[in-house]
Amino acid sequence: MSPGGPAQEAREPCAAGNRTEGALEPGPPWLGRRVVLGVCGGIAAYKSIQIARDLTLHGATVDVVLTKAARRFVAPLAFEGVTGRGPLIDLFAVGGAALHVGLGRDADCVCVAPATADFLARAASGRASDLLGTVLTACEAPAVFAPAMNDRMFAHPRTRANLALLDAAPGYHRVGPDTGRLAAGEGSGPGRMADPSAIVDAVGRALHPRGALSGATVLVTSGPTREPLDAVRFVANRSSGKMGHALARAARLRGAGVVLVTGPSGVTAPFGVEVVRVETALEMRDAVMEAIGDVDVAVHAAAVTDFRPSAPRRDKLKRESAGGEVAVRMVANPDIAAESAARMKPGAISVGFALETTDLVERAAGKLAAKGFDLIAANPAGEPDAGFEADTNRVTILDRDGRRSALPLMTKSAAAWKILDAVEERLRGGEGS
Repeated sequence: MSPGGPAQEAREPCAAGNRTEGALEPGPPWLGRRVVLGVCGGIAAYKSIQIARDLTLHGATVDVVLTKAARRFVAPLAFEGVTGRGPLIDLFAVGGAALHVGLGRDADCVCVAPATADFLARAASGRASDLLGTVLTACEAPAVFAPAMNDRMFAHPRTRANLALLDAAPGYHRVGPDTGRLAAGEGSGPGRMADPSAIVDAVGRALHPRGALSGATVLVTSGPTREPLDAVRFVANRSSGKMGHALARAARLRGAGVVLVTGPSGVTAPFGVEVVRVETALEMRDAVMEAIGDVDVAVHAAAVTDFRPSAPRRDKLKRESAGGEVAVRMVANPDIAAESAARMKPGAISVGFALETTDLVERAAGKLAAKGFDLIAANPAGEPDAGFEADTNRVTILDRDGRRSALPLMTKSAAAWKILDAVEERLRGGEGS
């Protein structure tokens, strides 16, 4: 089962329904893979059209299998419109002999969304009474289930027992259900199908082969920090958190358990990561130091404000009382990345970021050595298509052995994947020790 102002540190599991910002694009782990999307008969079936669309945009070949009941809620033509492939319906269609065997053999993942209480019961008992059931029993690839039903049905002892059987089955993964508004007249409660973006990510995690990050613990810092000047104003920077959040998502897709320590950001956190929300650099330092001793990889992508006002005012500074000029004394914030590198366990990998306006590679190499990083990602500031707030980035990866890899302009999601490729290379080679 796939599991304002200075504020108290907040820890939360990122719930299904949160979407990480950024354009959908073909890429790993979906690119070139074959997914069977099973759709059962429930009101949540309309959301499956988006699942099929998003998997296709990520580069997967999607074969949709509709149950008889599903066709009462969604039209087959809708799925053909977003995948370019006609949905499959009948187990005994003319010319489709052994269709279930071929689909099961060729699939890299089977995803059932929505998975109704009836289907969960049939899957738990191994029944193969329709095309979707036979595909599932003929398939050796991972399977992802997204339950969706009335809250009373979800709470029923037999449904709970069926879910327990499926949760314990090798290669079976569950996402959701969420708690929220149900069908008309049913109010709110547990049983709502997980958000399509969460299901797409669960499929991606199931598709990715086990690698060096599978089962590892990864800490990612992201976003800006805010240092209060008075009760309403603060010193900060233009960091959006897009790069750090993309790294957290990519690590999760690769099978890692991810802790995301993030300053204020308008980017929604990725599905399935543990989120620690902070405001100031001191709060971020405390959160990082609490976790750093147990992580296998630490990626310092946050843009921590270097200086903070030494004596922030408790009330609002008034224009009429300040006169025409205000002097603010600033003190240095802690260097979180450098401090934490010294506290990591043997063999762990530390990754830094260098955002520079001049002498990019040279300054990044200096930071790499001075702060004890294993890798550093250098990216330019001030360019319209890279750095703060952009959806794309231009990154040069440097490692402590002197290797340099200049990546072309790409989305931050793609850049995150490349950075983690370099992390996995070091982990496989034992070079983190």
